[in-house]
Formats: sequence, C-alpha cells, structure tokens
Amino acid sequence: MNYSELVALVSDYVESTETSFVANIPMFVRQAEERIYRSVMIPELRKNATASTTLGSQYLARPSDFLAVFSMAVVDADGDYTYLYDKDVNFIREAYPRASTQGLPLYYAQFDGDRVPLSEGNFILGPTPDAAYTVELHYYFDPPSIVTAGTSWLGDNAETTLLYGALIEAYTYQKGEADMLQLYTTRYNQAMLQLFGVDLRSKRDDYRDGTMQSLGGAG
Repeated sequence: MNYSELVALVSDYVESTETSFVANIPMFVRQAEERIYRSVMIPELRKNATASTTLGSQYLARPSDFLAVFSMAVVDADGDYTYLYDKDVNFIREAYPRASTQGLPLYYAQFDGDRVPLSEGNFILGPTPDAAYTVELHYYFDPPSIVTAGTSWLGDNAETTLLYGALIEAYTYQKGEADMLQLYTTRYNQAMLQLFGVDLRSKRDDYRDGTMQSLGGAG
C-alpha cells in the first residue's frame, strides 16, 4: 500500500472528502507512524553508523536521525571491538574528573539532545579518546514517513496496522461515534500483535531457541 492508496482508504472508511479533513490526513498518518514506532522494535527501525573519535575530545556527535542506542563499540587499530558501557554524565565526570585523562573509551553517556539547527546532540566518552578510533553505533531511528517517501516498510508489510492507526487519529479528529472508534482500536491492537510477533522473532533463532508459539489474536 502506497501513500495515495492509504489516503483514499482513510477517506473511504470515514466517508469524508471535506477539505480540512483531507488536508489533515498527512498529520493522521504521521501520528499513526509515531505511535507504532514507539510501541514496537521491529528490525527495520535499527540502523548502523560509523564515526571517528577525535584525539583529545570527549564528545562524539549523534546521527541526525538518532532516537536511542542499542549498542556502541570502539574499534582499535587491530580491528578489535570494545563495547562501551552505558552510563550517565555524572558517572563519567566522577570517574574521569579531568578531560585530559586519555585512553581507549570504556563508557559513554548521552550528553545533550538536539538543538536544531546548531547541533544534533552529542555523546560524551570516558576516558577521553587517546586516538582517532572508529566507533560503530547500532541505534534506533525513525525511518522516512510514507507521507514524504510515498512508500514505507509499514505500507508494504504492515498495512493493516498503519491503516487502522491512521483511522484512529482521523476518527478522533472527527469526534466520531465511540463504538466505531472502539472497532478501529480493536483492529489496530490485533494488527499490532502481528508486529510484536515480528519483533520477538527477530530476537530468536528457532534452531537454538525452539519454535516460537503463535501470539494469536491477529486479524
């Protein structure tokens, strides 16, 4: 399902082509995407990026589409990976009170957040890197919206979830009847169970873990 098909379905389901309603469909879809992406960790929301530390600098810039860390590793000159421990800024400041203390980083913390357009936010490392190490970051991000891209993983693989998520937002905007809103919510929840199954299966290996039982209730 592409974006044009989704817009047509939303209008058909709620039986409205009123100008202001149609103008707000992009917002309904984005709200649905945000709700889905904040509820389930499907593999398509994971991304890898590499960067380099700067000798003598504690700070490492975050990717522009960063939301949360899965793992961070420093790769030394021999190609060996050292996975860093996630700490808070206070821990790093106490452990390394002087920024001049340098070595292979062992810890990281999220130092600040986005300050558009000045910065995308930074990590702080401890100790301060003593060389230009390669850093591999595995992180959670928001993929491009189907509104702007025209297609998306959700539209191709979880169209029922996306449709009913958008319908919940659209019908709430319309202040529609409670029983119909409940129906949309039930269908959305059933579809979300399927995505939770994808999330669970992505973290398993049937050969080693055994076959996963069906979650059921999907529709």
